[in-house]
Amino acid sequence: MTPEEYTEAVLALVESIPEGKVMSYGAVADALAERSGRNSPRLIGGIMSRHGGGVPWHRVVNSAGRMPPGHEQEARARLLAEGVPLRGDRVVIDKAGWTPDEDRTGE
Repeated sequence: MTPEEYTEAVLALVESIPEGKVMSYGAVADALAERSGRNSPRLIGGIMSRHGGGVPWHRVVNSAGRMPPGHEQEARARLLAEGVPLRGDRVVIDKAGWTPDEDRTGE
């Protein structure tokens, strides 16, 4: 997979995160690792910062549930509007986390 194809795969996956759910940068990397040969949460963060404006970027958080740096207020407002549970300034990932496998298993 070329870097351009990987970027497109990341954006397509983020686009598929359902309203009210989130994925961590690491979960996005893990979901694409097998077919891409890459597994770097930092790479996902870089792709999102450069190319993520057209997808629901607010649904990607760090592993502790923190929202994208510099965009916390807007992300918080969007996530609250979608019903994502927050505890202080963090997403409750145990309740709001999503994986692409959930769509296939019907969970």
